Amino acid sequence: MSGVAAALWDLRDALAAHVLLSAAALGLGIVIALPLAVWASRSARVARTALGAASLIQTIPALALLALFFPLLLSLRAVFGQGLPTLGFLPALLALALYAVLPILRNAVTARQTMDAGVLDAADAVGMTPAQKLRLVEAPLASPFVMAGIRTAAVWTIGAATLATTVGQASLGDPIFAGLQTQNWALVLAGCIAAAGLALAADGALALAERGLAHRRPLLVWAGLGIVAAGLAWAALAGRAPAQEAGRPVVTIGAKNFSEQYILARLIGLRLERAGYTVRYREGLGSAVIYGAVKSGAIDVYVDYAGTLWANEMKRTGTLPRAAMVAAIGAWSPRPEGGGVRMLGALGFENAYAFAMNGAAARAKGIASLSDLARAAPGLTLGSDLEFLQRPEWRSVKAAYGLDFGRTRNFAPSFMYDALRGNEADVISAFSSDGRIAADRLVVVSDPKGALPSYDALLLVAPGRAQDARFVAALKPLVGAISVETMRAANYAVDRSDAAKRTPQAVARDLDRHLAEGQNLAEGQ
Repeated sequence: MSGVAAALWDLRDALAAHVLLSAAALGLGIVIALPLAVWASRSARVARTALGAASLIQTIPALALLALFFPLLLSLRAVFGQGLPTLGFLPALLALALYAVLPILRNAVTARQTMDAGVLDAADAVGMTPAQKLRLVEAPLASPFVMAGIRTAAVWTIGAATLATTVGQASLGDPIFAGLQTQNWALVLAGCIAAAGLALAADGALALAERGLAHRRPLLVWAGLGIVAAGLAWAALAGRAPAQEAGRPVVTIGAKNFSEQYILARLIGLRLERAGYTVRYREGLGSAVIYGAVKSGAIDVYVDYAGTLWANEMKRTGTLPRAAMVAAIGAWSPRPEGGGVRMLGALGFENAYAFAMNGAAARAKGIASLSDLARAAPGLTLGSDLEFLQRPEWRSVKAAYGLDFGRTRNFAPSFMYDALRGNEADVISAFSSDGRIAADRLVVVSDPKGALPSYDALLLVAPGRAQDARFVAALKPLVGAISVETMRAANYAVDRSDAAKRTPQAVARDLDRHLAEGQNLAEGQ
């Protein structure tokens, strides 16, 4: 438990960001729900429509709702200008606020519908105006029910806010997602404990206010709201973004949601810190949003892969030789269709999709190539990462070889290998730079038809940083400097499950040192 305690101690910034995001989303939800509830209390049609719409939003998975705001805001940016953020706080705020509306709205509408008709008739009889009736009669009677709805919304919002990591907003989801991908269970537990503790604390404080409203005890109301205000004040002071120090501008480094990306992001961060920049990270971003983030300047730099850009962003089919594909991407990205992104170059290794099997099982079934795999596929289970089965590369391989697996299952990248060891999958969509291929004695099935494109790791810089000579000079030495053997050793140091397991930050420091010395990281292990 000492590891969990240490991880909890380091969560101050993530906790502060989580508090501010959740509070802002809950506040916006209240602002939307209460006027809507008043309108709904005057019209049965409005009540049905509003509650139906709010219920419909609840059926959309929170992760999908967060992701959907990215293309929406990207479209609005063309209208309102470059100042409109497309990642981070704004999309998370809007999605979570919509999630908070339903419990508040439903409780408020129910409270109004169940009020004693005699009390309302008496208010009309003494000549109260609609505004007076709302303020002096309806609001006091409904307030305990409304506060109960706010309590429910607060707990939901705090829980769902952990998913804000996927759109680049700092939250308690950061340690949870990072821990899941690197199998650092202390980090996962710390994030879950902090999120659960925050939800319980918020619910307890709001329960005081609810009790005070129900029993007409103002002191309890103020005590509950005072606790909430104190928490917000702490978060505002503790969670301030890195300030631009004298001569140290702030830069944002993006990363996807697997170990290699965490390591490379920290390696880039070390180089930029030495060059005089203050660094912050936006990790856990999906392939669907991260290139748009660098185009818009929401992040300043990240590493992507040639095949991903070729298929997802350039919408190309077919493949080219590795060098030709890298050159084509380098020519496309600075153009308007590429968003003005500058490709500094390839890092020197390829992290390609590759189908892998347990070595003994592959030999027993006589599988050495994808053609062999196609014959056995109807009786096998394919385990893939969360994206692969929706990607153009899968469609290309499936068409080229006629692959038709008996069953497919999705896993987080780090769990695919566990699934293979536990016989939950027979084949996985592995990554060629992953150290666990050798460590687990896996066999990579060959691709004789060349259906899978190359996946050179490419260093991409946002348009706003492309002309920053100091920024570019700090990162340029990484181009061509990392061999696949070095990257495999780095990945395995993070992904292994024994006592020698290390953090991405520690591995990045070693990798940085070995690169400076011109040594393969695996030589120093």
